[in-house]
Amino acid sequence: MADGEAGYAETLRHEPVMLEEVLAYLDPQPGETMVDCTLGGGGHALAICQRLGPTGRLIGIDQDASALAYARRRLRGYPVTFVHDSFAHLEKIISDLSLRGADGYLFDLGVSSFQLETPERGFSFRTDAPLDLRMDARNPVTAADLVNRMPEQEIMELFQQSGYDRRWARRLARTIVATRQHTPITTTRQFAELVAATIPVSTRSHHPATLAFQALRIAVNDEVTALTGALIAAIHHSNVAARIVTLSYHSLEDGICKRTFRQMSGKRPPPSDPYAPEPPAPPTLVSILTPKPLSPSPEEVRRNPRSRSAKLRAVERL
Repeated sequence: MADGEAGYAETLRHEPVMLEEVLAYLDPQPGETMVDCTLGGGGHALAICQRLGPTGRLIGIDQDASALAYARRRLRGYPVTFVHDSFAHLEKIISDLSLRGADGYLFDLGVSSFQLETPERGFSFRTDAPLDLRMDARNPVTAADLVNRMPEQEIMELFQQSGYDRRWARRLARTIVATRQHTPITTTRQFAELVAATIPVSTRSHHPATLAFQALRIAVNDEVTALTGALIAAIHHSNVAARIVTLSYHSLEDGICKRTFRQMSGKRPPPSDPYAPEPPAPPTLVSILTPKPLSPSPEEVRRNPRSRSAKLRAVERL
């Protein structure tokens, strides 16, 4: 067992987020075909496979090779097709597998417990490590590459989109540019300390570097663009009455899910020009099952603190 895979055994202590709610909305039935677009350690997938039975099929996608290796062992004996890729390429994956349609798709977004608990991946600043943040090691661009190369304006916009007030995003971008001119920013601790020294104590509701690391992770892995395209692909390649379920952990991710589902349910976006002619309504392809996102129960949050920010949304294909 590789070191990273051995470390993954620790995640067995972490239960899949909102498992009962996910199963209730996905509603996997014997013989159906389901797609887990973020397989991870296979926590949700194992429960889905148990409901699909020997005649069903699960397609498990993950861009993290170590996570995929662990899931292969955990799901041994179940009818699973493993795909080492990002859901950004969901359209191609479906085509390569000659999948005419699926009965359900699950997107459990954000960073996994395994990635957080493998220090050398750079997803956490609790220990010092290379500033990496890649979910797929084949990706040639790391977080260090971004902070040392991006123009100041782009850095500011990146942090602002992830929740920093505009003035602090601008100040942080300036600090990064000034620092890298004489010292490259290459480690998690170096970057976290730089952020902490820049963002005033009075503005902190949590460690000031939390949002900065999140912003870099989203940029390195191109998560915003990938998610929108994957949700649309999932809806177009669903059987009638199929369910698409998302678990998001950040307002940016949740906003993408909300907007995409509203658009695909036939609802017009708010007009940018109130005097312009009203555009035709988009086609109605799904029904929204969760007008407001579901959150984990207080009991689950006590049991599994990492679930506290989770938001579940679900739609059904018409």
